[in-house]
Amino acid sequence: PEPGPGEVLVRVGVCGVCASELHPWADGVASYPHRFGHEPAGVVAAVGAGEARFREGDRVTGLFKGAYADHCLADAALLLPIPAGVAAENALGEPLACLVNAQRRTRVELADRVAIVGLGYMGLGLLQLLKLRGPSRIVAIDVREETRQRALALGADETFHPANLPPESELTEFRHWQSDRGFDVVVEASGTQPGLDLAGKLVRAHGVLSILGYHQGGPRQVDVGMWNWKAIDVVNAHVRRRADLMESMRIGLELEAKGLIDLGSLVTHRYGLDEVDRAYADLRAKPPGFVKAVVCP
Repeated sequence: PEPGPGEVLVRVGVCGVCASELHPWADGVASYPHRFGHEPAGVVAAVGAGEARFREGDRVTGLFKGAYADHCLADAALLLPIPAGVAAENALGEPLACLVNAQRRTRVELADRVAIVGLGYMGLGLLQLLKLRGPSRIVAIDVREETRQRALALGADETFHPANLPPESELTEFRHWQSDRGFDVVVEASGTQPGLDLAGKLVRAHGVLSILGYHQGGPRQVDVGMWNWKAIDVVNAHVRRRADLMESMRIGLELEAKGLIDLGSLVTHRYGLDEVDRAYADLRAKPPGFVKAVVCP
């Protein structure tokens, strides 16, 4: 396609496979066509009239969809240049922006005790970002041993299977509300009902529960009574304002360029355009070693 005024034609180099698209892929969508793929990075192939920020050959990332393709049209205002030395797999702009936004919205003070429930791409990515805030302890929790080992390699202090957490990790009874049980900050990054249940139990009184997990496939239930007597702050770690996403994307790219985070290290599986169905199937099944899939046209 030819880019119009204010548009850029991007030759897609890589596009992340996002769990937010798992249910639409598996269950179908109400309207067609539905263009999947919203985590791209690529190279400018052509620019529309009046566009001066980008030129052919520039490496870019940003907010545009339908990126399971060789080429995509993008709004130039929603693109950012990829810094020199940053690999495309480290510069998947949309999830990078979501993670930085989550870090900015999740209040972590120096020496806080932090727990992360769910160690997929988003949980492990936020672990890297929260380390920059100076917590005294990060406990990483997941059912998969291999992701717990990845968390340790990325700087977690301890890891646990959910079934093996020490009893003092949870605060679930009012008689203990003035005790030292629980964590100052708990991030729920599983997107599941059991993960949300556990995260609510792990927050200390007057602590912070940050919900990063993308919850789909039906409504969720929470123990509002327990949340109430614990007087916790509940944070929706997601934002939708494009200006916020673009600013967080800029910050994330700078952190990648400085070597302060490494999201590319979480990419474990790569697929061609003719293997998108297999990519989603693996995202759902989690084969050994799986953390993050990308499609490479």
